[in-house]
Amino acid sequence: MIIFLYGKDTYRSGQQLHKMMDKFMQDRDPQGLNVNRMDCAQVTESDIWNQIVASPFLAEKRMVVLVGCIASKHEQLRAELLTKMQEKSLPESTILVFWESEYSFKKKEQKEFFARLSTEKYAQEFDELQGAKLAGWIAAEVVERGSRIEPQAAQFLAQSAAGGTWGCSMRIDQLCAYTGGKRAIAVADVQLFVDQKIDDSIFTLVDAIVAKQAKTVFSAMQEQYAQGKDALYIFAMLLRQFRILIEMRDVFDRDIATHSNDMAKELGIHPFVAKKSLPMVKRYSMDLLTQVYTKLLELDIKIKTGQDDQRVLMDLFVASYCSD
Repeated sequence: MIIFLYGKDTYRSGQQLHKMMDKFMQDRDPQGLNVNRMDCAQVTESDIWNQIVASPFLAEKRMVVLVGCIASKHEQLRAELLTKMQEKSLPESTILVFWESEYSFKKKEQKEFFARLSTEKYAQEFDELQGAKLAGWIAAEVVERGSRIEPQAAQFLAQSAAGGTWGCSMRIDQLCAYTGGKRAIAVADVQLFVDQKIDDSIFTLVDAIVAKQAKTVFSAMQEQYAQGKDALYIFAMLLRQFRILIEMRDVFDRDIATHSNDMAKELGIHPFVAKKSLPMVKRYSMDLLTQVYTKLLELDIKIKTGQDDQRVLMDLFVASYCSD
C-alpha cells in the first residue's frame, strides 16, 4: 500500500500523518517495532531501501514513512521506486507513506514522480483553508482539545489570525488554556490573543448604520463581501466596534479622557481605532449607541439559534434598523 500526503497546509498533513502512525501502532504494533519514520535528506538510499524491503517483526505489516523523498537528492531512489510501483513489485507487507512539505519541484523527474504519486488511491492533498472552511476546522480543533467556541469567535479567529492552521493552532491552545474549558470561547477572548488587522472600511459601515443611511450600509457590506468577508465576520466586527464606542462614550461623558490617545490607553485599545472612533463618539449619544448594540445582541440570538441564513439576517437587521 502506498499513501501520499502533500499540500500547502503542512500542519494538517502532518496532523494526518501522526494520526495514521498512532492508529497503526494501536491496531497492529503497540510496541512500535514496525514503524519507521525517515527524513530522506538525512539518510542514504541504501538505508531507505533496507527499511522498505525489511520483513515485519512479529506482525503482518510494517509502516515506513519517507519524509521529503521527492525534495531529496536521491534521484536514483525515486527512479527505482517508480519502476517498482509500475511493476507493482513493492513488498505487500510494507505500508509506504510519502509525506512532502514542498509542492513545487524544478526537476523533470521530480515532477514525474510527484505526478505518479498523486494518482495513488490513497493520495491526499491538503490545501490551505480559508473563510468558512478554516472556521469549521477551528471549531472542530477546539472540541478535539476539550473546549468549545462560539461560531462568531471561530470566524473571527479565522479572519484575524496569521499563519494559517499553524497560527490558528497556537491561538487555539492559548484560548483553551485561557477559558479552561469552563465556557465557550467568545469573540472577546479571541481579541485578546490576535493581532487584529484594522480594516478602515469598517468605520464607514458603523457610521452609516448609526446614521441610518441604508444605501451606504448595504454598499459597505457588499464591499466587505467582495473582500472575502462573510456575514459572521461583519457581525463580529460590528458588535466589537459598537462595544468600543459605548466604552469610549462612557469615558468621554465622565470626563476621564477626551483625547483619542488617552482613551486608547484608558481602554487598552489600538490608537488607530480610538482615533477613527472618536468623531462618532462625539456625534452620537450613549442612548443611540446602546440602542444599536441592543439590536445587535438580538441579532446574535437569531444567528446562534439558526433562525435564517446569516447574510439574510444581516440584511434584515440593516433594513429594519435603518427604517425605524
